[in-house]
Amino acid sequence: MSKSKEFLIPFIGLKLGKHNFEYQINNKFFENFDYDEFQSSDIKVNLVLDKKSNMLELEFKHKGTVNVPCDLTSEDFDLPLKGKMKLIVRFGDEFNNDNEELLILPHGEHEIDVAQYIYEMIALSVPLKRVHPGVKDGSLQTEALTKLNELKVKDSSDSEQAKQVKKESKQEEDIDPRWDKLKQLLTDK
Repeated sequence: MSKSKEFLIPFIGLKLGKHNFEYQINNKFFENFDYDEFQSSDIKVNLVLDKKSNMLELEFKHKGTVNVPCDLTSEDFDLPLKGKMKLIVRFGDEFNNDNEELLILPHGEHEIDVAQYIYEMIALSVPLKRVHPGVKDGSLQTEALTKLNELKVKDSSDSEQAKQVKKESKQEEDIDPRWDKLKQLLTDK
């Protein structure tokens, strides 16, 4: 992954207090991470960096849409995304990013690259199952759904005929000839 200067924040020159950063994310950003799940993307990321004397607090928020294929119908649709994430940056002897909410930078560092955190925040906000809103409300009309509905109607009519035949054969099986003989005894009186 190539480092982009756009996502490097030189915190050493910032005054104590809150600082706002805005990023507009599109597919070019995801190409740097070899992530090609989205046909297109338009996401706005807001970052508030709160510089304190011995640490940094970063609060990320994102909102936007990504164009993805539906897992059920393979139809492309715009999936709305939003989310937020907090990150605390402390200073120590060596770099450590084992904890997802705490980053330890060496004392000599003067900038932080936020691209990886933006990428992870967005990628993790995409639901595991992506379903077209038209599938949920029944308004989606595709060739595949039309064919499935035709097959479903045909299958249900075939199953109704099968049920009727089964019912008739069951009625025939239910009449045991021995019962006929016993019924004759009742009627012979």
